[in-house]
Amino acid sequence: MTDSTTIPAETHAAHDPHLAHHFDSLEQQYASAKLGMWVFLGTEILMFGGLFCAYGVYRYSHPDVFSFAHQALDRVLGGINTIVLITSSLTMAMGVRYAQLGRKDALVKCLIATIIGGFGFMGIKTIEYKTKWEHHLFPGKYNVFNSEFKGTEHKPNALMHHAGEAEPTTRTAPATQSTASRSPYFDPLAGTGDEPRIKPTFADPPGLKQRDWANAESDHVTFDELGPLDQSRVNTFFSIYFLMTGLHGLHVMIGIGLMFWILIRAKRNEFGPTYFTPVDMVGLYWHLVDLIWIFLFPLLYLIH
Repeated sequence: MTDSTTIPAETHAAHDPHLAHHFDSLEQQYASAKLGMWVFLGTEILMFGGLFCAYGVYRYSHPDVFSFAHQALDRVLGGINTIVLITSSLTMAMGVRYAQLGRKDALVKCLIATIIGGFGFMGIKTIEYKTKWEHHLFPGKYNVFNSEFKGTEHKPNALMHHAGEAEPTTRTAPATQSTASRSPYFDPLAGTGDEPRIKPTFADPPGLKQRDWANAESDHVTFDELGPLDQSRVNTFFSIYFLMTGLHGLHVMIGIGLMFWILIRAKRNEFGPTYFTPVDMVGLYWHLVDLIWIFLFPLLYLIH
């Protein structure tokens, strides 16, 4: 007499090794994995959404700061990185399709191409970060535009003045206004250098200068055109830049690691028409990484 709880040997033989014991079929397992992945991607969107909201509020409050500070970003490198990521998204999508068709060699090639794209993106981003580091354009008190910066690095001339303009002479305080009677919100670049330097705070009123965009000679704001308090807030732009692009870069590195994982499994010929779930899930993650950058690039590099 056979125990009713005993699973026949032929059932074990027919059981796909990729099917988890708590699923009835590979189709059910795939549907569950895809639902779980979309929930995870939703939480990622919520996380980046908070940063985009912070970006929007700060940009709305200080448009001149963004118009000025974004000029320090390299549009060419940012554009190349955008092309690289979009191309890697294409190769990833092709890889998913080849996994569904059981074309191992084509899948391996697409995964390798996507990994190269990921490393290419991070390589270009490293060049950008290196340039910012060399010019002290990073968050903190050592940022060259921070009012407390005491280093020897000079502010980039390309940001200080419009192209073709001669560098201004040192501005002095009006002869009719003494240091004692001057508003405490004077421009920190003004004066002979003998007056005390006032450290602006976020409790102070808005910058004293308002740019006439309609009659301006350039679409970009120079440092001299910023109000004194907005000059002190330039450092905040780079904090936002490094936070958003750095978090995105971390996601790129995680995606590269995941692709190495499925590349190893692809070489073992584990994927085919009946089982390609890991490739599809990693592909969804990589597309989100690409999509986030498509928003970051114009917001940080292009809009002014």
